[in-house]
Amino acid sequence: MAWYAYCIAEKEAFPELAHHRKPVPLDSQSGVLGNQIFLYPASDFAVVVSEHNSEDNLDQKSAVDHARVIADCFQHSTVLPFRFGTVFSDDEALRRSVRSNQRQFNANVERLRGKAEMHLKVVLEDGGPNSPKYASSPCAGKEYLSRLRETATLQRERQTKAKAVFVQVHRMFAPLEEEITCRRTDSGKMLLDIAHLIEHGSIGRYQNKYSSAGQSLRDCQMMLSGPWPPYHFIHKSQRAGQQHGQA
Repeated sequence: MAWYAYCIAEKEAFPELAHHRKPVPLDSQSGVLGNQIFLYPASDFAVVVSEHNSEDNLDQKSAVDHARVIADCFQHSTVLPFRFGTVFSDDEALRRSVRSNQRQFNANVERLRGKAEMHLKVVLEDGGPNSPKYASSPCAGKEYLSRLRETATLQRERQTKAKAVFVQVHRMFAPLEEEITCRRTDSGKMLLDIAHLIEHGSIGRYQNKYSSAGQSLRDCQMMLSGPWPPYHFIHKSQRAGQQHGQA
């Protein structure tokens, strides 16, 4: 029997596993393709899985269902999410993965217990090379060199502005940990994509800070989502292993 894997959770969070060594149905949920969810006991963990057929076609809706199952489990336990599409070929492959990664799993659960991820998107106006003044026909000679210099200057200004906003956001929200990416959108604006790890008990305070952030960051548009399971804060070695059907 192949198993589709959603996440690893704390076994003690599910009393129904106390006297079971075999997978236990979780009747309150369905998974990808409407399949029954099971709690698979393995060491100190419950691996949240559903049966998998190699011919199953996992589509965009399946990705949404994958995230939903993880979010539902997050209401009851610290979770370590698997990548979408993670499949274990049989019971032994699943148990072997848990055994070989048990120390890593325990460390991550201890580090992330009682914590949640908040996700901020910050959009900044940007006058970079995609702005209207650069929409003219190709140039050469002095004009070409001048444009290169101006582009380099704008790039430095863009990086300086993004760093200043990031520092301001960091001071405002004071997360336990953070992950950030920065890119320019097709419309020529800059997007800071920021994940913050915070104490679960601080969610309300964090949301209040977000509500007042607009007054401090008037040149920015901000969007907030969460709380989410800590997708961005699992150790990179664990995330890499999931690409090969392991956590």
